[in-house]
Amino acid sequence: MATPKAQRIAIWIIAIVMTVGTIGSFLVIILGNKNTQTDQQRINELSTAYQKEYAAYQAKVDKQSKELSDKYYTEFSSYSTRPSAFDGSAVKDLATTDLKVGDGEDIKADTAYSAYYIGWNPSGKVFDQSIDNGTLKAPIEGGNLIEGWNKGVIGMKVGGVREITIPSAQAYGEAGSGTDIPPNTPIKFVVMIIPKPEKLSAPEPSAELLRYYYGQQ
Repeated sequence: MATPKAQRIAIWIIAIVMTVGTIGSFLVIILGNKNTQTDQQRINELSTAYQKEYAAYQAKVDKQSKELSDKYYTEFSSYSTRPSAFDGSAVKDLATTDLKVGDGEDIKADTAYSAYYIGWNPSGKVFDQSIDNGTLKAPIEGGNLIEGWNKGVIGMKVGGVREITIPSAQAYGEAGSGTDIPPNTPIKFVVMIIPKPEKLSAPEPSAELLRYYYGQQ
């Protein structure tokens, strides 16, 4: 998945600080005689300002994630015992089981929604999930996911919970995904659809800062 431009800039700035210790020191090493002291000071100012903006954005993201976790953790964590071993060779078609019928908007192919999930393989091994040390991670956005997920949630209602069994061809196919999803492996998910939370937009770096950033590529 491509990293958003704002996140790339934030990573670049953080890397500067971590690698060298200060932005000023980094500039002395990288820019050398190419830039004047005024240039270096200006980049320092722009970088510091952007770091503050990005930190404020991240604080909002963290606050939103916590509020959602506080609201949904108790209910969703009750499904943490759902993963168990299943016969992968018997999975030929996409199948769904509603564990809870929601009372919100119907999910269609183009519906904007967010979701919490637990995913596991035929041995019952959870390969990824929203539950993390007694909290829920930020929900994922629906839409641009694997085919079996995208099709499997259609017909749900917001607030609903569904178990989706996905054949390999509609999951990760011959490529697989990491050690827990070998090639040609069917998988299962428990998915809980929640209303899409307020979109928080990451701050955009200034055009001036971008010029310095792309100058280092």
